[in-house]
Parts: sequence; structure tokens; C-alpha cells
Amino acid sequence: MSEQAQQRIEQLCQQLNEHNHQYYVLDNPTIPDAEYDRLMRELQQLEQDFPELLRQDSPSQRVGGEPLSQFNSVAHLKPMLSLDNAMNEEEFSAFHKRLQERLGSNDIHYCAEPKLDGIAVSLLYRNGLLERAATRGDGMTGEEITHNVKTIGSVPLRLHGGKFPELVEVRGEAFMPKAGFDEMNRKAHAAGEKTFVNPRNAAAGSLRQLDSRITANRPLAFYAYAMGVVEGERDALAQGHFEQLQQLKTWGLPVSPLVELAAGEEGGLGYFRRVNEERASLPYEIDGVVIKVNNLEQQHQLGFVARAPRWAIACKFPAEEELTTLNDVEFQVGRTGAVTPVARLEPVFVGGVTVSNATLHNGDEIARLGVKIGDTVIIRRAGDVIPQIVSVVLDRRPVDAGDIEIPSQCPVCQSKVERFEGEAVARCSGGLFCEAQRKEAIKHFASRKAMDVDGLGDKLVELLVDKELIKTPADLFGLSASTLTMLPRMGMKSAEKLIKSLQAARETTLPRFLYSLGIREVGEATAANLARHFKTLEALAAADVDALIEVDEVGEIVAKHVYYFFRQPHNQEVIAALIDVDGANLHWAAIEEVAEDQQPLKGQTWVLTGTMSQLGRADAKAALEALGAKVSGSVSKNTTTLVAGEKAGSKLTKATDLGVAVLDEQGLLALLASHS
Repeated sequence: MSEQAQQRIEQLCQQLNEHNHQYYVLDNPTIPDAEYDRLMRELQQLEQDFPELLRQDSPSQRVGGEPLSQFNSVAHLKPMLSLDNAMNEEEFSAFHKRLQERLGSNDIHYCAEPKLDGIAVSLLYRNGLLERAATRGDGMTGEEITHNVKTIGSVPLRLHGGKFPELVEVRGEAFMPKAGFDEMNRKAHAAGEKTFVNPRNAAAGSLRQLDSRITANRPLAFYAYAMGVVEGERDALAQGHFEQLQQLKTWGLPVSPLVELAAGEEGGLGYFRRVNEERASLPYEIDGVVIKVNNLEQQHQLGFVARAPRWAIACKFPAEEELTTLNDVEFQVGRTGAVTPVARLEPVFVGGVTVSNATLHNGDEIARLGVKIGDTVIIRRAGDVIPQIVSVVLDRRPVDAGDIEIPSQCPVCQSKVERFEGEAVARCSGGLFCEAQRKEAIKHFASRKAMDVDGLGDKLVELLVDKELIKTPADLFGLSASTLTMLPRMGMKSAEKLIKSLQAARETTLPRFLYSLGIREVGEATAANLARHFKTLEALAAADVDALIEVDEVGEIVAKHVYYFFRQPHNQEVIAALIDVDGANLHWAAIEEVAEDQQPLKGQTWVLTGTMSQLGRADAKAALEALGAKVSGSVSKNTTTLVAGEKAGSKLTKATDLGVAVLDEQGLLALLASHS
């Protein structure tokens, strides 16, 4: 009986996989839905009766499994890069011209495809079997979502045919078709449940469900757009991007039917215009088209720059605009005291989302627009860009339209609002006494690159300030575990862990301390330069503007920010409390004066790129700076030496073009050892 069941299960799996291929990939269903459902139920019953015969690639596994407790992190075998954007036809033409110059050829053919408004995912197939699926994440690391992706009917659990590589990574977009999205929202509304704002959010939310049974009930789809890592039988791969997509189709993976080959600049522009015209009638949301050099050898020749390939570009459609009414303007206060006007709008659906707020930036922008409260305005939203007011429809202005005035007092703490000469932004002068600035200042102080206080998240900081348990960063070090346990959802174990982290933060470095203070325009690099130049906090605090300008990469504006920061009485009070031995007692090792003969790299500019396997980038930078070198983030004609780790990209190419000396990691280690 078991042998008969196994044969029938294999037969049913083969039939259902073939029907899925006909339906999702070829768009040619060969049986009615009712017959498909009958075959699926028969398979599920057999697998229930004979659980030992359940196959990993069984079509029944698309229904979802037991909930996960969390998502696992996945390091991509090859980075999933982002794309540069062309916001209009002129920018695409400039892109095409750059490629012609780099390739020294006018013969460029493109693979053009719609830019789906979904979620990028990576599918890893080993010996034809889907082994792992992951989100793009930050491009280097994503989240494993294998169980959820298996519920997407258009994703094959096993590749078709037998001429595929031993390991192949397929990259594509998971998305929610408009019809499925509308139906899902209709049912949710009828049931009194929360509805999704747009198909992209719905797709993202569906893929990030810990319970894949929920994902299985969401109408998700998938289109492949590239191959990533490939191992084994590479010679059998097509040598064009478009041709590789057709190869993916033969393996059972769906590819957008709008993918086309386009010849040169006119071909790319023609595709862009045509798809833009068809946009509204497509069954899914798109926000542009992606145009890639089709020839893989040319792709390799062009290479990459930063986190994007030189051979591809995302051509965005013109921003979507709608009319709405400006009901009111409120003013928000940020960490640096910036008082930002925020437009409160009559909600309007634009660019795929419902927009009810838009930034007005500053007083100059309000004056430029000539906008008043009550005006009918044109609102624009392009992609994920913050909505903005483009213009005012003056002939619809009501007689009672009200002027927008920047407040003279902070809306949070009532301190005076000031606007410095040469600056467009008005700022609250309350500093750390302003609650709005206080919260953001303490969040910044505790952040990873500053004091690195583990366990002190944004919500906890807000709660501590709201409960008036802290007012300045120094107050953090007076907290006790017993006090913390009085807060909601704060147990003794978490409280003790936070107190321990605060204790560890007392021992820091002068650059970290300076960065943690949140001085305007003072980032990590500037904080390090200030510490290296003045050696002590006392010397820095006493420096005038002229002395500050002598520091590397500190100009007059930054110098004035630093100068005035150390002369504000409330800042002096906070700093004193932080370094008071009877208070917070933050301390750091003295920065020793380094003799000239101990800085053999003084006056040199070094650049680090690629992955360091033995020496981390931060450690390498610190070691080079200790020898007197300036470590820059970009290669130029002034660069002395480039250190190229594994997978070095565009910086190595540029250094080679400029004739800059290049060291690998072993060469750097040898250099550091010779000066140790």
C-alpha cells in the first residue's frame, strides 16, 4: 500500500507542478480550478495518511507551516545592489552617453523591464530544489523568508528540466497584483479589519509574517529579473541578460511579459515612453522601468560604482501629483532645535499612498510658494520621497486664507526661536532644556557610534523623559535597576543589563564623547580630528574660532557651531555633570603627543576598500591614523595608497586608472608590523 501511495504522490506532484507552470509561467491554464483543487486535496490526504512520504518540494507545502519565533539573518553570497536613478529622459540620455564613452562603442543593446513596486528577494536553488529564500535587507544581509516564499504559487519549489547549474541564485520581485490587493482589502473592510494602504506595503507585510499560514492566504506573485551566484555548468548559461531571463523561464520561473530587448538610446527611451503610457492598465503597480546593458561582457567591463552597477539604471516615471487642501500648519522641533513647518492636508491618494502631511521645509520655502492656510495646493509624491507641496492654485484661494508665520517661541518649551544669518532654518534656543531636543539628544548620546548604551532604545528614552526620570544625558548614570523596574514591561533582568551597559559606557574615548554631545555638523570624522588636534576637552572648549579652523576639515561654519556650543551655560552644565567624578564620571585615556618619527605616514592620504578578513576596517583605519595618515572615503589624485581587500570594486578601478599605489591586506599587515 505504501509503495502504491508513493507512486500516486509522485504522480500528483508532477501533475500539480506542471499545472502551476502552465498557469503562472506560461499563462496557459490547462484545467479548471475545481479539478486543480481536487488533485491537491487528494495529495494532502495521502501525505496525511503517509507522513513519511511528504516531499520537501510537494505542492502542498505552499499552504504554510507552524509559526516561527523570529527571522534568521542571511548573508548574501553576492551583494544585492541598488540602482542609480534617472528622473527624466535627459538623465537616461546622459547615462547612455557615459556608457558609450566607457565602452568606446556605439553598439549598446539593453534589456528593458518594468520596475515592479514590490519587495526584492533572493531564491537559492541547489540541484534544482529551492533551498532558501531571503529579503534584500541592506544588500549584504537579509532575512530568511523561505517558508513564506514557498506559499507563492508562481515560485517553483523544484526547477523544471535538467539543464540547470548545480547551484543558482535567482533574484526577483515579490509583489501583489492590483486585483488581489483590492479583493483582500474588500474582505478585510467587510470583516472590520485593518486594510493595507498600497500593494507594496501589503506585499512587504505578507512576506514578514512569522506565521506562513497567513502569507499563504495573501495573493502574492513573483517575477524573476536576474541570476546572482551560479556554480557548476556555467558554460551552459546564456551570455546575454535577456537571454538568461528566457533561460529562467525554461526552468519554470516566471518573468515579466514586458521584458524586451531595446537597441541603443532611442530603443530605451521608446520602451520608457510606451510602458509609461500603459502603466495605468497594467495588473500590478510599477514606478518606472529598469534598463540594463544586455551584453554580460560589457556589464563586466563597466563594473560597479559605490553600491550600484554602472551598467543599469532605474528610469523613474514622472512624479504623481494630486490636488488637495492645506488645512493647517504645525511646527515640529528636531534634535538640533530646527523648527520645521509641517503641512496638514486633506487626505489624498497620490503616488500609491494616502498623504495627509507634507513638509514645508522652512520659512524661505513658504515664501517661495506663497502658500496660505486654506489654499488648494498641488501635492507631489515620487517613489518613497517625502510628499511635498509643488505649487498653489491661486484662483481657488478662499477669501479667509490665513498667513503662515514662523513662531517666535518654541512650540514645545516656549524658548526663543532664532534664525542665524545665512541659514534658512529657524531654531529653538532651548537646547537640552527643550523636551523635543532632549529626547533626540539623549537618543543620539546613547547610540552605537556614540556611547553605545546597549538596551537603551528610542521608546525607553522617550518613556524616561516623559516620566521625568531624566532630563539630560548625565541623568542616565543616576538611574538604578529598582527605578527602572517601575516602568512598563521592564523586568529586573533587563534593568540590570541596562545599568551594566551604562557602567561600561563610563569608560570611553574623547572622539566618542565629542560625537555623543550632538554638536551641529560634528560627525565621527570631525570629532576624531578635533580630539587629535586639541588632545584634551579643556583645550577644545577654550579654543576660539580661528584656532578651530586650523583643524583638518573644519571650516568656519563648523568652527562657529563648536565655539558657541561650548559657550552655552546649559551645555557647560551637562558636560560638567558627565565628567564629574562624583556624578556620571565619564573618562577616557589621555591622547599622548606623538613624536614626528612615530608618524611615518603623516601627510599621506590612504583609502580602504573591500573586505578585510584579518583586520577589520575600523581597526585598519585606527592603525593608519595612529601612524599619521589621513584615511579618506574616496579615491582622488591626492590619494597616496589604496588598501584593497576582497571584492574590491570601483575604488580599485579608479586607483588603478590614476596610478595610485595599491596594497592588499597582507601588505598592510606587513607595513603595520614594520612600524609596531
